[in-house]
Amino acid sequence: MDLRDVRSDSGWVEQPPIADMARIQFGTSTVQIEGTYVPVVDFNLQPPAWVYFSHHSLLWAEPSVQMTNMPMANGWSRVRAGLPLIMMQASGPGHLALSDDYPGEVVALPLGRGQAIQVREHRFLAATDSVKYDWQQSGIWFTTSNGNETEYHYPFGMYVDVFHADESPGLLLLHSPGNSFIRDLGPGETICIQPSSLLYKDLSVGMALHLEYPRAAGITWGRSYQYRQVWLRLWGPGRVAVQSVFEKAEGSMPITGSSPGTTSQHW
Repeated sequence: MDLRDVRSDSGWVEQPPIADMARIQFGTSTVQIEGTYVPVVDFNLQPPAWVYFSHHSLLWAEPSVQMTNMPMANGWSRVRAGLPLIMMQASGPGHLALSDDYPGEVVALPLGRGQAIQVREHRFLAATDSVKYDWQQSGIWFTTSNGNETEYHYPFGMYVDVFHADESPGLLLLHSPGNSFIRDLGPGETICIQPSSLLYKDLSVGMALHLEYPRAAGITWGRSYQYRQVWLRLWGPGRVAVQSVFEKAEGSMPITGSSPGTTSQHW
């Protein structure tokens, strides 16, 4: 494939969608990607391979597939953040299928030995047994106030998922609402994106909050918060992937505090 044909003038490469009914092999097992609107991942599991996934993504399974719970650490913190309390672990022989409930694409990420990436919460679909899973606070937040109470906002999400392949390579499957695009940032190269559009990034890519206050005609600096823009600033080196579907910014109350970041004003 000639990537020059799919690279935009701004430097983004469209993630090639997985062809309908394409099959990926891992060990003696396979996974087939079925459909193009809301894709389904259909696993044909053969021992000793197994996979894990969030319980709400299970579409169907054959009776021969053995499923067990894989409890996660700090369960109540996960519940408060809207993350699954229990992961499911499935082993064969047999078929099982998973899907998300948004139109979009399935993104297959082979992880080499020692490789790790950060993934925005709720984008995880499934991973093979050699891929380890952890989660941590995103560190991206701001507060707003109406004079009586203070509210916390997490434009990127309160937590971020971390996947890593330590001893052997593995396969990670994500669901990207809409279309997905990739960019390789050079050392010190920076870009601002909609916070909720981030799909995944290398651990080497730094991130921080960026608040932008456009100056509108007839609007004084003291009220320009009504027109603010909340960005996620990323800087390289490393790979960044974004999805074309993102959530609208939260509220327009004055921002009274935030995680470390940058601020700019357009005159």
